[in-house]
Amino acid sequence: MRTTVIRSLLATSVIASASAFLCADAAAEGTVGVLVLREHGVGSAAQAQPYVDKFVSVAAKQNGWGGAKGEYHTSRGNAEAFISAQKPHYGILSLGAFLGLKAKHNLDIIGQVAVNRAGGQQYHLISKTASDLAGCKGKALASDHADDPKFIDKVVSKGAFKLGDFTLVTTTRPIQTIKKVVSGDAACALIDDAQLAEATKIDAGIKSVWASDKLPPMVVVAFPSAPADARKAFQANLGKICEGEGKATCGEVGILALKSATSSDYAGVIAAYDK
Repeated sequence: MRTTVIRSLLATSVIASASAFLCADAAAEGTVGVLVLREHGVGSAAQAQPYVDKFVSVAAKQNGWGGAKGEYHTSRGNAEAFISAQKPHYGILSLGAFLGLKAKHNLDIIGQVAVNRAGGQQYHLISKTASDLAGCKGKALASDHADDPKFIDKVVSKGAFKLGDFTLVTTTRPIQTIKKVVSGDAACALIDDAQLAEATKIDAGIKSVWASDKLPPMVVVAFPSAPADARKAFQANLGKICEGEGKATCGEVGILALKSATSSDYAGVIAAYDK
């Protein structure tokens, strides 16, 4: 469990690091707001917040910002309260959260960030007793991802199954989901790639019996409050953040890739979600 929390905090620090850089050339805008929304991660927002504060402070000093405020959240409800109160300029969002909030908040894709062990790029059905998807249907299915059925049914499964095909055993923590399969309380579980890495360590008998397509990484977005010129300039320079003085920082927190992106890079998942 300790290893899982450490890895989760590493992932959240990665996200925080990336978010801290998401407001370059914004000194004239006053306080720059940054939202980090990472759903279904291990660890609390309170544990991750110091990473956000540290890296936002470093970025503000390096870029001469007039001020900066970053917040890390693990739920959409809390994130939306921050959006309403603070009108952030930029954010890094889990894919499901982005798809659920993009229309309501007019989110503009400007980049993507791949981080080590953040999870959410591929989903699996795991089991100790079933050998395939058919063996899981109609059985007890544990998951901490069942709170977003539209994302699971339309984007993750792509029609291969719906959550309604199982008897759901709702969990609230990633490790709790895996332990339901270990104990036999659930025949199968729906987990993401980060959870799968831990599952095989907890019980060697656990195996993946179905896997989704690989999904796009976490989304870097601009909110309407970010001026068009500032967001365009930042987007053009996203790939340079981990060069020069930023290289050591990116390596320390495990950034795999940070680069410019547009809606075309997410067209497939957007179309599936909106179908």
